[in-house]
Amino acid sequence: MSADLLIRSVRVAGAGRELLPFASPDGDEPVDILVSGGVIADIAPAGNLRATADVLDGDGTWVVPGLWDHHVHTVQWALDAQRAPLGGATSAAEAARMLSGVAPLPDGRVVGAGFRDGLWPDRPTRALLDSVTGEQSAYLINADVHSVWLNSAALRREGFDGADDDGLLREEDAFEISRRLNAADAATADAAVQAAAERAAARGITGMVDFDMAWNAEAWRRRADAGFDTHRVEFAFYQEGLQRAVDEGLRSGEELAGTGGLVHVGPLKLITDGSLGTRTAACSQPYAGDPGNFGVLTVEPDELRELLMRATASGIEVAVHAIGDRAVASALDAFTYTQARGTIEHAQLVRHADLARFARLGVAASVQPAHAVDDRDLADDLWREQQAIGYPLASLMNAGVPLRFGSDAPVAVLDPWATIAAAVFRTGDERVPWHPEERVSVDAALRASGRHGDAVIALGAVADLALCGMDPRTADRRQLTAMQVAATVLGGRVTHRA
Repeated sequence: MSADLLIRSVRVAGAGRELLPFASPDGDEPVDILVSGGVIADIAPAGNLRATADVLDGDGTWVVPGLWDHHVHTVQWALDAQRAPLGGATSAAEAARMLSGVAPLPDGRVVGAGFRDGLWPDRPTRALLDSVTGEQSAYLINADVHSVWLNSAALRREGFDGADDDGLLREEDAFEISRRLNAADAATADAAVQAAAERAAARGITGMVDFDMAWNAEAWRRRADAGFDTHRVEFAFYQEGLQRAVDEGLRSGEELAGTGGLVHVGPLKLITDGSLGTRTAACSQPYAGDPGNFGVLTVEPDELRELLMRATASGIEVAVHAIGDRAVASALDAFTYTQARGTIEHAQLVRHADLARFARLGVAASVQPAHAVDDRDLADDLWREQQAIGYPLASLMNAGVPLRFGSDAPVAVLDPWATIAAAVFRTGDERVPWHPEERVSVDAALRASGRHGDAVIALGAVADLALCGMDPRTADRRQLTAMQVAATVLGGRVTHRA
């Protein structure tokens, strides 16, 4: 991907330092790293390698493998900057007022995102939103994206005027609204993706798994043709695209032709239940205060097995969205029956008995540690009667389950250091850690934040690296969250330099 690059005087903090025969146990001795042909060609004590081309002076910074976000809704995340932030709303009335002064987008829609209504003292209603927004089409997207609150004008515009009086669309109807809102023209979407990717590179990101609800092969070819080269991409596709993927001969892990090795085919994404915030995640026990509500399985077990069989037969891995413990158990049943390969996405509620089965199958847990920080109050309330493990990290890791970290952006902020800090400290404020028994070490969090949880700094490894301003292993919560990234390197090419 580039000419040779010599990275001078860095200290290895991430996975791989234990493999360096000349390094001290704590990794504080500086080394030089030579990159050639996009991979690490040599590592030696500082001052022992000659510069053959470009030089990046590390100035004693700490180097870790390049960071990945294993769950991003890329276009929706990129466009989120254009939407009114509603995360601070403490009631439905306040959320409606926050949207009242927002200027419409060029298409005439007024869009806000990020509200969390689970603990509001009042409930969303169509009449409340109408009283504030009038005939301006107004859309409020739940932070979990599994529900959308629309006023009457928006419901008529989108053909959902028969919706309930609360104006809320849930699950597939909500996803359809998101697809329409995200259907920006190519130039607008690509510009937003490029700008967002540059912000991500400034945080050490070298790769993402893209879960946009669209057929993304063409979009990523177009971006690559236009010169996008800020990070690597694995793009997923959904059930409606499975046959197309099979017909086009796509196989998970293979390079997408015409993208210069930057873009690879990802998994088939299947959403098998709802979410905590929308009270639709499929659970074994009812939601507190709602004895008839156990959530919903949006893909029945027989259909799930059939889809996994079709994908596996064509060399396609699967990423199964399963939040509640009933959905996680159903996903594990399907993996057992089909011997499919892939991940369970989210796994926010897992039965104790399913930990060993998770590990035995070799299924990776693609989890979002920041959700435990953001959802702690909601989970303590709505899931207080559940008997499974909430937001497990250490339990999964100790059982031998491979972990992959992500953000689910825009559900949570796309910042790998915020993700790592949430996993290590299990709190985002001055409160005590939430379920501290599920904390993991910085080393474990860094591993889960590298590509597929197995990136290392070693001879022959891909030269995707992040240079950190301090040793992440000694940082406190605030320092870890605000980690300065001095430089980000992708295949030996510098994509960010502070």
